[in-house]
Amino acid sequence: MIKRAVLIVLDSVGIGELPDAADYGDVGSNTIKNIYMNVENFCLPNLEKMGLLNIVGNEDINKNHKFTGTVAKCNEKSKGKDTTTGHWEISGLVLEHPFPTYPKGFPDDFINEFEEKVGRKTIGNYPASGTEIIKELGKEHVDTGNLIVYTSADSVFQIAAHEDVVPLDELYKICETARALLQGERGVGRVIARPFTGTEGNYTRTGNRKDFSLIPPHDTMLDYIKNSGREVYAIGKIEDIFVNKGITRSNHTKNNKEGIEATISALKKDFEGLIFTNLVDFDMIYGHRNDVEGYAEALKYFDDKLPEITANLKDDDVLIITADHGCDPTTESTDHSREYIPLLVFGKNIKENNNLGIVDSYASIGKTILDIFKIENHIEGTSFLGNILN
Repeated sequence: MIKRAVLIVLDSVGIGELPDAADYGDVGSNTIKNIYMNVENFCLPNLEKMGLLNIVGNEDINKNHKFTGTVAKCNEKSKGKDTTTGHWEISGLVLEHPFPTYPKGFPDDFINEFEEKVGRKTIGNYPASGTEIIKELGKEHVDTGNLIVYTSADSVFQIAAHEDVVPLDELYKICETARALLQGERGVGRVIARPFTGTEGNYTRTGNRKDFSLIPPHDTMLDYIKNSGREVYAIGKIEDIFVNKGITRSNHTKNNKEGIEATISALKKDFEGLIFTNLVDFDMIYGHRNDVEGYAEALKYFDDKLPEITANLKDDDVLIITADHGCDPTTESTDHSREYIPLLVFGKNIKENNNLGIVDSYASIGKTILDIFKIENHIEGTSFLGNILN
């Protein structure tokens, strides 16, 4: 009997454009493959041994004839290419309508109401790279106390503030106010606190970012697991994405290193249920900055730590490695990319040399995990458990 599942989301590590990528301006995006093609002598030996390059569309790089897990790539049924949409679909919630985006900035009536409620004026209010906008507007913000607000191609309302100008507690309360205002037709996927420090010319974003998501409108995989009496251990920004719904314990790690160590630590504990980890650095630090070499090094770091993760699996544990969308650092865009996500499943109960091809929905991951635990449910997706067990 399988008592534990470990689900690790490599944030933004997509594996090839989806059929509708043109609708999103993402033709040619393939986060993993394009890094292989653009970084000399790049390899991920442990992920490759598990079957990474055997996933459909990537065999021409250097596939292994034998690999130790089950692999596939997953289609996204929801409309969108953001963190919330991806994680929600993985957990069985498919969105019929995409979250709203604001390519021309947020409307004046919202901005006016927001400023009145938080007691501060705003500057910016246009799509921008987070690092670039604090370079452009950081000094004005420090001089005036006005909040830097901005968005991107994704459904986000981001608020940047210097920690010495707007204390973190105040910034988080400001984000909570924005979250309360951005509901219904204006219900963006996330409001994000983007604190920074430093002086003009040397502003640096800190690890105190915090995401304020919408509450999932229906029960997800997490709720079903929690309601069955099992643990749902959220690591990284998972608790933000699900607004703590369906979570029994959490560790809000700030980077990949902390997230990996917290996952290993959780594996050493004795419990039944799910470890659900998001490793954010791929997306936040490298993908959005088109830092190909940095992205490659982050992937290598995870790959180097993978043997330690697998060494701490119990005989009946199942490890699932996937992503939530793409963010191809080799393209001109600094935004997320509309991509398939990789699926690697590993464990002593899991078939080796097993390729499922293309899975119909991210939601099939959540459906399969609930099937592993034999939990009756009503989430979206089709379980592939019968195709992966020895």
